[in-house]
Amino acid sequence: MVSSKGRLDIALVHYPVYNKNRQEIASAVTNLDLHDLARAARTYGVGTVYIVTPIVDQQELVAEIMGHWQDGYGATYNQDRKEALTVVKVCSDLAQARELAGPLTVLATGAKEREGSLAWPDVRERLREGESFLILFGTAWGLTREVFAECEGALAPISGGDTGYNHLSVRSAVAISLDRLLGQHN
Repeated sequence: MVSSKGRLDIALVHYPVYNKNRQEIASAVTNLDLHDLARAARTYGVGTVYIVTPIVDQQELVAEIMGHWQDGYGATYNQDRKEALTVVKVCSDLAQARELAGPLTVLATGAKEREGSLAWPDVRERLREGESFLILFGTAWGLTREVFAECEGALAPISGGDTGYNHLSVRSAVAISLDRLLGQHN
């Protein structure tokens, strides 16, 4: 892990996001996202993973999944997963996530290039220098335009090359992002 003076938190945003028709929706929480983001976060030393959903049933689902792995049979079955999930917190909206995170620079992510996007090495250096960030990752077809407008900036998109295709799973995008910002590179 990079010797970082700053803190990095991430948020998995389920609302407001777009569906494939560019309509604003609330997407569903998935079991895999919870586990994989928590494990990646613990591996790279992320402070908190915020799961953002206004849907009470979805919040209860997260609590049920986490309860199984932190207090139920899963807690004794898989201690690593129990530990990983300690970094997860559920929020009903982005305002609550921002409030819990405290004074951090909030950056959005997306698959499209945006004017003024921040380069990965620049954000990595800012972390090393002590700046702290909350990075937002959208589910479904990405964060809404309004979410981007409320952020202090956006990270440059992850690009796999000249394939003409750029639609990573959020789990993959988070893992790549954490490695670029906090990973040890030779």
